[in-house]
Amino acid sequence: MLMSTDANREFQSPAPPRAPVTLEAFLADIGTRAFRFAEAGLRSRDDALDAVQDAMMKMLVYRERPPGEWTPLFWSILRRKIVDVQRRHNFRLRWLLPAGDRNEDSLVDWADPAVGPSQSHDQQEAYTRLVKALRGLPARQREAFTLRVLEELDVADTAKAMGCSEGSVKTHLSRARDALQKQLEDLR
Repeated sequence: MLMSTDANREFQSPAPPRAPVTLEAFLADIGTRAFRFAEAGLRSRDDALDAVQDAMMKMLVYRERPPGEWTPLFWSILRRKIVDVQRRHNFRLRWLLPAGDRNEDSLVDWADPAVGPSQSHDQQEAYTRLVKALRGLPARQREAFTLRVLEELDVADTAKAMGCSEGSVKTHLSRARDALQKQLEDLR
């Protein structure tokens, strides 16, 4: 028994999805999935949007690569960006904690929307004390701390900005953290 051409089409497997021809089309196609992936890893909508945007911007360098390479390359870039954001977040929050208390459960979430007025006041007071303590540090320690922790520059960029070696940045940062921990002991 012969089947009609329409019936034959019905039993054929669907054509595989075509790879996007341009990088812009690729990024538009992957954007929503990338955002969901980043949001699950970072637990913050704003951080996820930033991570995806940064990953997409880095992909522009690879515009001339074959489209078949774009997918693994993009996910690799995004994954590294998510890990980087998580590390920066943890680094910023851990410097106030004593060495024995450094675990995920003890990290302070300064952006907690469920903070009440009393807690908000305490946080504002702690921030004011931090600023005062920073002003009491030697200039190089204050620069290292501000650039590395508050501005989130990496060691190499901080060294360039300060005009010193990466080792000096690490030394100044370590001394600044020690001094701040001693000055702000009661805030823990």
